[in-house]
Amino acid sequence: MSKIAEGLLYSESHEWVKVEGDIAVIGISDFAQKSMGSIVYVDMPEEDDEVSQDEEFGAVESVKAASDLYSPVSGTVIEKNAALEDEPGLLNTDPYTNWIIRVRMSDPSETESLMDAAAYSEFLDRQA
Repeated sequence: MSKIAEGLLYSESHEWVKVEGDIAVIGISDFAQKSMGSIVYVDMPEEDDEVSQDEEFGAVESVKAASDLYSPVSGTVIEKNAALEDEPGLLNTDPYTNWIIRVRMSDPSETESLMDAAAYSEFLDRQA
């Protein structure tokens, strides 16, 4: 069973969001990293790039497959996790500590369309 961190918001495409004021910290869920297998590369946007809710912002590649990343919110990238460039497997080690990008949200109300931990757990159960 996948670990689901409390206090985060989740998208149907298995990204998580930690809201810190108008900043969204974005990563992938435990379910996502487990289904990918051993992650070997993370494609991330650059600082100052714009991302849009439900639009692709990068990709995660594993030995098995590549999977697009979709932004749960819209805004401007203020930081990418440079550690993942050298060590993409950190996402396998702890997907909730090792975020991918930080975004200054242009519309924080977009988070209202995301699932809390309980709703995400139910969503995963329905996918099984």
